[in-house]
Amino acid sequence: MITGKQYRKSLDDGRAVYFEGQRVNALADHPVLGKAVDLIADGYDRWFDESNQAGANPVLGAAATGGDLAGVLPLLDEADALVNLTYQSIMCLLTASGRSKSQRAEYSERIGAFAARLSEEDLRCALCITDGKGDRGLPPLMQPDPDAYTRVVSRSAEGVVIRGSKLHITAGPLAHEFLVMPTKAMKPGEEDYAICCAVPVGAPGVKVVARTSASQAADQRHHPFSKHGIYPEGFVIFDDVFVPNERIFLDGEVGQAALFAHALGLWERLKALTLMADDADTLVGLAQLVAEANGLTKVAHIREKINDMVIYATLIRAGLLSAVATAKTSDRGIGIPDETFTNVTKFYAADNYSTMVRNLQDIAGGSLVTAPTMADLDNPEVGPLIEKYMATGAQAGGRYRTYLLHAIRDMTADAAGGHTAAIQLHAGGGMYAQRIVARKHYDIEGAKRKARQRVGLPDVTTDPIDF
Repeated sequence: MITGKQYRKSLDDGRAVYFEGQRVNALADHPVLGKAVDLIADGYDRWFDESNQAGANPVLGAAATGGDLAGVLPLLDEADALVNLTYQSIMCLLTASGRSKSQRAEYSERIGAFAARLSEEDLRCALCITDGKGDRGLPPLMQPDPDAYTRVVSRSAEGVVIRGSKLHITAGPLAHEFLVMPTKAMKPGEEDYAICCAVPVGAPGVKVVARTSASQAADQRHHPFSKHGIYPEGFVIFDDVFVPNERIFLDGEVGQAALFAHALGLWERLKALTLMADDADTLVGLAQLVAEANGLTKVAHIREKINDMVIYATLIRAGLLSAVATAKTSDRGIGIPDETFTNVTKFYAADNYSTMVRNLQDIAGGSLVTAPTMADLDNPEVGPLIEKYMATGAQAGGRYRTYLLHAIRDMTADAAGGHTAAIQLHAGGGMYAQRIVARKHYDIEGAKRKARQRVGLPDVTTDPIDF
């Protein structure tokens, strides 16, 4: 296990990170990205055990051995984004490897070694799956630019050289490793695009263009929600990057390419559900708090809106718990959450999130976007007057209510709010993907048998019906 200080030092590996048109030479010292580095470093210090430096981060240790999912999820809730992404990387690889019926032995060995190394060396891994894709209506081989999907451009006895890009890489600039995998199923002839491998973030030819929705304001009191955990996204470019054989987990086996994408989707959606469940509870809490601060708790439509939000939050939590409670142990000894519960609940949460936000904003009122800043409250001339007129008597003081409104604006109506709304839709793949997977894993034949039994239909559709 390493400390936050050691983590900061580990980022000085020659990585090519760019932000707003400029190369970032000292990531930990950057005025914007450095704040996210601090979040990860604080996480390292929180997990570090002076008496057990040879041990593993408890989350990553649990991931490497399979562990009990019900016991791991609370640890993930306490962890930063990169711990969660590293956990997903390990579980994705082990899940895909376990599901493969014809995987080469060396791939399985390499996957096991890489997963163990992430845990043993306390490294952090970001996931690279979504390609640039070029014309979305065309497959890889028909693209005007063959690099629209990440591909192998040359092979040798020592390894391969890859070229392409990967989009939406959460916390990418802050990781040690990139886990690169196919974005979808591949077909015969697309062997060069069926590549899964691990690439150091600081490897020659890797370029990461970072952006963030985190507040860049000097006064962070104006951003009560986003100041705690908005991580940069990376647009990752592989500009002829060499990958040695020991880091390759799939190369050309088109029939197995989809295993990695499907496995990652499962683990990304499960983690998305834990965040969605927490976000849903937060929306309910904010709605109740602002209703109380506004003196509206007895208004019928306000109560009904909060009731709807309570049902939303409860169903997400129930789906998450069901997915974990019905997990099955794979051949590699890891717990695999139920695919149907995971995907159906993720779809439901994303499909209804905007309505829950609308309810909260309706309860809060227009002041959530027009309230003076906390700095205005500090002004000796207007501050006392703002506090006087923002107060609601016994329900809430003006400073309390103003800060609460800023929290709601920050979470739902500002840059971080827009970021969160998009993540609700796209985390773990678009909503249509959840529809497909839910239908695939739902026991439709069992449902047909139950329907026949309950209404007296024969098993054979041409058999006579005995009334």
